[in-house]
Amino acid sequence: MRIALIGYGKMGKAIETIALGKGHEIVLKINDSNLSDFTRENVTKADVAIEFTGPHSAFENIRQLIAWQVPTVSGSTGWIDRLEEILALNKENNGSFLYASNFSIGVNLFFELNKKLAALMAPHPEYRVEMQEIHHTEKRDAPSGTAITLAEQIMELNPVKTKWVNEESADNASLPIISKRIDPAPGTHSILYTSPIDDIEIIHTAHNRQGFAGGAVLAAEYIYTRKGNFNMKDVLGL
Repeated sequence: MRIALIGYGKMGKAIETIALGKGHEIVLKINDSNLSDFTRENVTKADVAIEFTGPHSAFENIRQLIAWQVPTVSGSTGWIDRLEEILALNKENNGSFLYASNFSIGVNLFFELNKKLAALMAPHPEYRVEMQEIHHTEKRDAPSGTAITLAEQIMELNPVKTKWVNEESADNASLPIISKRIDPAPGTHSILYTSPIDDIEIIHTAHNRQGFAGGAVLAAEYIYTRKGNFNMKDVLGL
């Protein structure tokens, strides 16, 4: 499989290492120093593009890749208020697109655990729920995309919670997400249910970027021969 890496920072380099180890070929690497190489001619040499940039550029990058009919995997966060636009555009173009706020297999299993626990806890209003996420200081968006996904899952199953807030809050309708930026943390997410009697907490802690990078390559292998909009649940058969 020939891969274009749109975004060649720490994550892009981790993806490259895993992809090469699995026998794939990297045909294009785009970063801030060679943006002029992000052209149809160069990108369409690839079977699939893996896009890991930032909230300032992700939407336009993905929109262009879909227009060029290049199957695209994206893990960029901070732009997902426009995700529905991209999903509709990909459908119109009969393209291949997969977005995930987190590609780690462990995190995607954690998502399923979070939904199960949220459903169990919803009938028990005596428990207050809050979240915490910790990432390295280079992460630009807060809360993380993974934290937002976890929060939305809880809100879907607990109708008392109508919004998430990125701060401490005593408002019963709000779901607090506390964001911390501490080096060299690659990512920790915790959900805490607390009552006057006891606490229940689930935590996922990443030890390095390998889980995210390996999942992104797995996602690319999944979509490049398929048409449609996908997510990691499709890839993992969850």
